[in-house]
Amino acid sequence: MTSPPDHARALLARARDDFYVARHLRGEADAPLWVLGFHAQQAVEKALKSVRSSCGIEYPRTYNLAMLVEMLRRARTGLVPFIERELKAKYGNGWAFEVKDVLSDTRLAAGNGEALQDVAASLVVMDRRWTEAFRQILGKSERSLVNELLGVRNAWAHQEPFSSDDAYRALDSAGRLLSAVSAPQADDVERMKMGLLRVRFDEQALSEKRKSASIGVESGVAGNLKPWRDMVMQHADVASGRYQQAEFAADLWQVHLGEGTPEYRDPVEFFRRTYLTESLKGMLVGAVQRLTTGGGDPVVQLQTNFGGGKTHSMLALYHLFSGIAPPELAGIDEVMSGAGASRIPADRRVVLVGNKISPGNPATCCASCSTTTARA
Repeated sequence: MTSPPDHARALLARARDDFYVARHLRGEADAPLWVLGFHAQQAVEKALKSVRSSCGIEYPRTYNLAMLVEMLRRARTGLVPFIERELKAKYGNGWAFEVKDVLSDTRLAAGNGEALQDVAASLVVMDRRWTEAFRQILGKSERSLVNELLGVRNAWAHQEPFSSDDAYRALDSAGRLLSAVSAPQADDVERMKMGLLRVRFDEQALSEKRKSASIGVESGVAGNLKPWRDMVMQHADVASGRYQQAEFAADLWQVHLGEGTPEYRDPVEFFRRTYLTESLKGMLVGAVQRLTTGGGDPVVQLQTNFGGGKTHSMLALYHLFSGIAPPELAGIDEVMSGAGASRIPADRRVVLVGNKISPGNPATCCASCSTTTARA
């Protein structure tokens, strides 16, 4: 077991780490305030705990509660539009009275639709009117998530301690529920999960460091080496867990929204960095033939193992028909020659990503059509 002085020093070192991240985030104009506030709060909390620990005074284990507060706020913001829409579809203009009736035997009743601004009220309404309003849109697993998050909210309200594992599970459950209703706040919760993983990694690294120090065996070379974190300054988004998934993996939806890094988003840069394998080239040739000479397959099924290039293949098709002249795209001259075509017709592209389409919510894609989705 770590002695009080050692534990106090460890807490102070972690407080310095959080202060380091907060100080660097303060200079970034696009840094989310909740991330900056979280690390500032953690720096102060750990410093105070260090003082109490050095004096042999026990302190309450309220770690991760600040992150849960932010998660619950994001969950409320993301769920309310979905809940209101489904209640209006079922009860019409009387939906607010239905909310009042559902909450009448709780302390959450506010007499009108504003009651949903409390995340507990939102979750209670979803649970109690599941059969009538939400069962046709969401499945059994989503109802389990609703009840789990109700438990998390109640535990938080009673200031119960949350371990890192408890907090990560709560964040994951909230992210899954928000993704199921296509709430944009799901991305915020995902970033919070990444931040928590960074904190957990730091805790594990600190624990291993203490174990190594207790052994007291060091080689002559290792004894002269400084820790890598003293020699290398991490970029602020890495240190805070705010890096974007699109920087590490292709994401068709982000590209469609005009987001992500240039090597995926920009057609010219994408093909400049892409090696056209025979299978990828064959798929592109077939697509060009289908839209020009009438050849090629009308439907293409991409079946590969994980990491086999399915998303990259779809991005290649997406960028090939972006309207940019083929000579500007590296390697496409050979594709045009193989297809026996001299130009690419102007076509409209449609991107459908199942977990990015709001269930039961019709979305107009043009003046003459609409798309709807439903879950069995």
